[in-house]
Amino acid sequence: MKKQETGRWKAAAVGILLGTGAVTAVAGFTGLWVLTAIPIGFLFGFFLEKADLCGASAFSEVVLMKDWAKLKGIWVVIVMSMLGFAVLSGLGLVKLNPKPLEWANMAAGGMIFGVGMVLAGGCVSGSLFKTGQGNLNSMAALVGIPLGVCAVEYGPLRGFQAVLKQYVVKSSEGGTVTLSSLTGLPYGTLAVAIAAVTLAAVLLGRRNRKRPAGIGGKPDGRGPALQRILTRPWKPWQAGMAIGVLACFAYLSSVASGRNYPLGVTHGVMQAELLLTDHPLTFVYAPAATQGRAARSAPDEAGEIPRKKVSWWLVLEVSALVLGSFTSARLSGKARRLPKPPDETVIAFFGGILVGLGAAIAGGCVIGNIMSGYALMSAGNILFGVVVLLANWTATYFYLMGGRIEIGKGQ
Repeated sequence: MKKQETGRWKAAAVGILLGTGAVTAVAGFTGLWVLTAIPIGFLFGFFLEKADLCGASAFSEVVLMKDWAKLKGIWVVIVMSMLGFAVLSGLGLVKLNPKPLEWANMAAGGMIFGVGMVLAGGCVSGSLFKTGQGNLNSMAALVGIPLGVCAVEYGPLRGFQAVLKQYVVKSSEGGTVTLSSLTGLPYGTLAVAIAAVTLAAVLLGRRNRKRPAGIGGKPDGRGPALQRILTRPWKPWQAGMAIGVLACFAYLSSVASGRNYPLGVTHGVMQAELLLTDHPLTFVYAPAATQGRAARSAPDEAGEIPRKKVSWWLVLEVSALVLGSFTSARLSGKARRLPKPPDETVIAFFGGILVGLGAAIAGGCVIGNIMSGYALMSAGNILFGVVVLLANWTATYFYLMGGRIEIGKGQ
C-alpha cells in the first residue's frame, strides 16, 4: 500500500512537470503565448487549494477565530508580487497598469462583494478552487457569480455602474492615483521599502514568539520533501510566496496575450459563461498589433450591437485553476462531494450573485483588486480592500456568529 502511495505522488509530480512543460513548449513553438495561461492557472489553483487560501475565509477567520494566518498569506502574495513587478517594469518587460481611483465603484462594489462572499462561503477564486475540491455550495456560488457579473456588464445594472464611474479622482498629473503619485516615490523604491518593513515585522514577531515546550523539529515532516509538498497542507505564507512568484509569470503571459494585467479571475468566470450563451463574440488571444482587427470589439453582422469580448487568457486560466485545485485535493485525499444542507446551497447561490455584482461594479475581486491591485499600488484598489474587509467582518458577525462575540469555526 505504501509503495502504491509513493508511486501515486511520484507519477503526479512527473505528470505536472511534463504537462506544464509541454504546454509551455507548444506556446513557445507556435507563438500562441495565451496557452501559458493553462499551466499558470493550474499552478494557481494548486497553490490556493494547498493552503485553503480563500479571501472570504481569510477575512472571516480574523473575527471568528482571531486567526490572521490567511490574511498574512495574502499580504505575502502582495509583497512578493510588488518586488517582482518592480523588476519586470525596470527591465521594460511590462508597463504597470494600476486601476483608477473610481471611489464610488470601489466603495459600492466592495460593500456588496464583502457581504456576498460571506453568504457564498467564498470569493470568486475561493469558489473556483473549492469547486475543484467538490464543495457543492461553492458550485452553487459559481453558478451565481457570472449572473451577477453579466447583470452589471451587459444587463440592467450597466447604467448604474456607468453613473458611478463618473466619480473618479485623478492624480495632479492627470493619471491614476497610486502610492507612488501620492508620495512622489518611484514604484520600485516603495516596493523595496514595503518588503523591508514586512520582513522586519516578521523577524521581530519570530523573535518575540515563544516556542511551546516539548516541540522541536519540523511539524509533520515524515516522508520525502516532494511527497510532503504534493500531499500535505501548506502554511498560508508558503502559498503566498509561491503565488507571488507565479503572479510575475502571469503578468508576462497576460501581456503577451493582449491583456496588460497580472492575475485576475472575475471576468474569466463571466466570459466562460459567454462561450456557452452568446454569439458572435470577439476573441482576444494576442496583443492588438499582432492579432489585428479581431482583437477589437467590432459590431456584429447587423452593425448595431458590439460583440462581447472574451479573453482566452482569462478563460483558460480559470478553467485550469479548477483542474489544479482538483489535482491538489486528490493528492491530499480531500476531493470528494460532501452533502450540504439545501438552505445553505440556496444561500450560497444568491451570495454568488452578490459576489458577481460587487466584483463587476468594482472591476475585480480579491485576486484582481486586492492581490494584484495592492501590488500595483492602486489607491482605488486599496479603498476597495478596506471596504471589503469591513463589510466581510460585519456580515460574519451577524450571519455566521449571530451577532455574538465568540470563537467558532471558520468557513
